Order: sequence, then C-alpha cells, then structure tokens
Amino acid sequence: MSQRAPDIYERLQARTRNADRERMAAEPAPTRAVILAGGRGTRLAPYTSVLPKPLMPIGDRSILEIVVAQLARCDISKVSFCVGYLSHLIRAVFENRVVDNGARPVEIEYIQEHEALGTAAPLRLVGGLDDTFIAMNGDVLTDLDYRDLVAYHRASRNILTIATYERAIKIDYGILHFDVGQRVRAFEEKPEVFSSVSMGIYVMEPAVVDFIPPDRYFDFPDLVGALLDADEQVGAYRYGGLWFDIGRPDDYHAATAAWAANGNGNGDGKALHSVPSEP
Repeated sequence: MSQRAPDIYERLQARTRNADRERMAAEPAPTRAVILAGGRGTRLAPYTSVLPKPLMPIGDRSILEIVVAQLARCDISKVSFCVGYLSHLIRAVFENRVVDNGARPVEIEYIQEHEALGTAAPLRLVGGLDDTFIAMNGDVLTDLDYRDLVAYHRASRNILTIATYERAIKIDYGILHFDVGQRVRAFEEKPEVFSSVSMGIYVMEPAVVDFIPPDRYFDFPDLVGALLDADEQVGAYRYGGLWFDIGRPDDYHAATAAWAANGNGNGDGKALHSVPSEP
C-alpha cells in the first residue's frame, strides 16, 4: 500500500531537520534568549490589571515558567527578561530559584524598562548579545523546537528569522466581488482569510541590534523594515504545530483548555505536543 502524501512530506521534513542538525553540530549552539515581558497586556484586561501577561496561569504554572523550562531543554543557559509593568511580580516568581527542568541551570537577568520602548527597542538595553540569540515575546505558548528554528536560521544564512504561523482571520462582514463595470459577481458571507503571521519568536544575529535606534520607540515591524531597506536577508520559518498568542482572550482560554485536556503534563509544555493546532 502506498503512503499518504502527508506522511511522506512529514518524513522529508524530519530528514531535513536531522540533516540541518548534523550540519550545524560543529557550530556552538546559542545559549542566550531574550524574553520581552514589559508590556501592559491591555488586550487581556481585566486579568492583566493584577498580573503581568507573562504570569497568566496555564495549569499550575505561569506562561513564563513554561517558556523558560522549554528553553532550558534546548540548552539555553541564560535568559534576559526585559520587564516593565508589574515587574516586581516577575522577579518574585523567579528570584532565588534555579530553573533547570532536568537540563542545565538557567541564569536569569532583568533589564528594567523605565518607559514604553516598543517591541524591538528593549534589545538595545541588553548587554552581551555577541552571538546568535533567540528573542521572543513573553506571552507565547507553543511546542516549537527552538533547536530546529535555530538550525534553519543558520542554514538559511539569515540575519533575522521570524517564526511564522498560518492564522485564519475571520472577517465579520459580507464581502462583495465586482467586475470592471462594478457589477456584483459574487457575495461571500463572513469569509475566513488565511495569512502568515509572526509567532513573536525570532532568531537574530548580533548585527541586528545595530539597526535599532538608541533614543526612540521602535517596534519589530520598524526593525524588519530597516533591515529590508539595507538589503539584509530576513527569512521566515513556517511552523504548523501548536501556537497560542496569549495576548488574545480566546487563545488564552483555548490554551488553558488544551493544558487541562492533557492532564497538566509535567509543567514544561511537553504535554501540549498531542493537542491539535486548531482548538
């Protein structure tokens, strides 16, 4: 019996990932990650009036604890938290603790934002970014393997690689299609449009930071625009597994339901592997 095409595709993907890992084995793995955890989380109000968004609970642990444990499993040994809003609560959760999760211990440092800087500018405050590093939002729950992402980044020779996801966007209106004479040729009631969106996870080379101005608010779209204007190579890593942007209430509730459906797992995100990507 012949194999189904999806099975063959998955095997080819796995073979490519293994080849990438072998090819990258001679290079030192990134040991550094920066987590952007300074936002106010207004889309998740009223929950975020008392908790910073990265500390929202998923099962018996916060999102941020799960993310740090996942990074530890991928041999990340230092994590920089860029913090602002309610940062004392994040410090209270992580200070005086060794995060090892069965892997190497993780050193945690805090970079305090004293004013709103945007999503990219806080990277300017982080010292020692002199090798390939991971940067990510603090409200992302995913089963992405960061080692695969980094291997793809290096094999592609990108200066910046953006993890991307196909998201269905529901349009709440009926959409009309016209011909050149403005006559209606079709009517779609509240269609869904699929677009590639940023997962809020990036792999960067140190030179990326040089494109961030030192004295003003600067977001990731601004950074990507600056890199493209300079003809730098920016790539996308397409991911089809599990991903929740906890900034949206619907995704937060879906993530907590997925966690509960898996019996809370072992607190490090592994239990989420068997949950379908569409809740």
